[in-house]
Amino acid sequence: MAKTPKYPNPKFFKAKDNIDWKKQWENLKVCGGIFYDMFKETDWEAFKNGWKNTLKMDAERIKEEYNAFMALDQQGKLDAVLYGEKRLGRLYAKGAMATVRREWRGIKDTAYDFYEWARMWGMLLMTFSKDLIPALNSALHYRWMISYFCCHGFMDKNIMGQRGRALRMSHLLIYDIFRYVAENLVLLSKADRKNGNSEELNKMLMTFDEMTMGQIMAGFPDLCGIPYQLLPVFLVSEIDQLTCVPYIDAVESFGLPSDTCPVPSSECGALVIDALPDMGCGFISSSMPCDGSTMASSYFARRFPNTPVFHLCFPVRYEDESVLQSAAEDIKACIKFIEDKTGAKWNWDAYFTAMKRFNKETSYELEKWEINKTKYPQLLGPCYELFRKWNYEMDGGIDPRVIKTCEKVSKLIREAYEDRDEAWVGKMKYRAIVWSCPAHYYANFSNWAANCWGIDVLVEMESLNFTKPLETEDKEEALRDLARLYERMVMRRHTNGGYHNVVTELWRQCEAWDAKLIIMYQNVACKNMATVQGLLDDQGRERGYDLIWIEHDLMDPRTVSRRTMRDKVNEFMRTVKNAEPVDPSLVEFEDEVCM
Repeated sequence: MAKTPKYPNPKFFKAKDNIDWKKQWENLKVCGGIFYDMFKETDWEAFKNGWKNTLKMDAERIKEEYNAFMALDQQGKLDAVLYGEKRLGRLYAKGAMATVRREWRGIKDTAYDFYEWARMWGMLLMTFSKDLIPALNSALHYRWMISYFCCHGFMDKNIMGQRGRALRMSHLLIYDIFRYVAENLVLLSKADRKNGNSEELNKMLMTFDEMTMGQIMAGFPDLCGIPYQLLPVFLVSEIDQLTCVPYIDAVESFGLPSDTCPVPSSECGALVIDALPDMGCGFISSSMPCDGSTMASSYFARRFPNTPVFHLCFPVRYEDESVLQSAAEDIKACIKFIEDKTGAKWNWDAYFTAMKRFNKETSYELEKWEINKTKYPQLLGPCYELFRKWNYEMDGGIDPRVIKTCEKVSKLIREAYEDRDEAWVGKMKYRAIVWSCPAHYYANFSNWAANCWGIDVLVEMESLNFTKPLETEDKEEALRDLARLYERMVMRRHTNGGYHNVVTELWRQCEAWDAKLIIMYQNVACKNMATVQGLLDDQGRERGYDLIWIEHDLMDPRTVSRRTMRDKVNEFMRTVKNAEPVDPSLVEFEDEVCM
């Protein structure tokens, strides 16, 4: 029996660097000058007073928490020790993005949570040690790299309030995402011609835009594919709400209208100020959900004119099988493009092996859906939402380690369902669906809604994509299935699919999931979804659904703050539903710092 190849391919990390130390020294001097200027311009008296105020608030908080604990009766104290705290609003400090401390979840769950916290640190340290110098240098080249230092805080916010099996499932899922990110950050740093400058790796490397799905790289096991915009812009904006603000301002200063979607604005702005790496021997774009995203790909081509670009241009009429062969031919042309630029050859055995895994992962996803459609939903929260989109769009069955995670989660979700567990203990009140695109700067919004109001998001629109098992024997049909998959990528599946796929589809899903409450995200800059806002509102009212319209600006928290987003829910639940919060401490708090 053939041995399963190690993933990621060790030769990617072993590829020889060719660092231009003179340029690195020049960059270090520039960074040193910036740090020196910041040091000189710092108001140290204000800095000292700020720390004094912080310590004072910490002392007051500790005193308040101690008094609140001592005021409990004996049973209340025992419950707090064994099962964790209930007033999660205490974890937030006024005007700060980070929480003041980690959540106490009870003895057993806190111990497990700490173990996973340490395991995440261990994985990150081991991964970055594979080529430490370029990885460290990236922090001196790109401000977005610094934001990844906040990944543990991001993890804590996305699992807030969870206990037992729900906590374990979320940890398993987010670990796989961050492992993928860490490995690709190291490879990105190695390949970057401004940094590691590994021409050996660049000869094996293809880059993708953030919407192009990764499955096509399964047929090239000796090549490395990195979603180019995902790491510096797309994903990191979910970790740090301020990451993209300088990039948006930069491109708008060049004349881009401020009502453009912040995703392409951020990507173009990052290119304008040279905040994206120069890497790879080719770039693959796709039929984007909107014209703004297409603009970002054209910006890339202009910024790096020496990097060949292939545009996957799938027909918009993807429900019409008569256009399918055209899409399959485009897939063939893309494969040939990769072969021509790298010298590698498409490997059907490797592709079929990966797609069999992807099919199995899809079957596990459908199992989750079936359980979440019952009266006892189990796998909820931001970690699941993020994992689904990442697994569907970026991993796509390529990493054999992911299937093991899916198996573990499947076992846990079945056990939880049999025992009638609650994803948020005592907080399961309203069944909800999320429609449209959520705010990147508030990735844990569904977590807050559950903990504060008992609103349990069963599924997101961006998760409801193509679930047909992909062909793994017939080569021509396999290409057509791959085309079907790419035509229905995240966002494009609904926003480019016509009325039936975004309006009628919502009512069908509400019925299937028995959800009467709809979190209707309204990206203020999204022209696609804005065209159907009135239809959704009118038809929802006719059908007896509650729609909570929540405006946001995707990657720019200055337009609509996180607090403003919460206020929309607070107002709706109090006035329309006449409800009381399950955790009043989460109704009013400040957690943003906007520039």
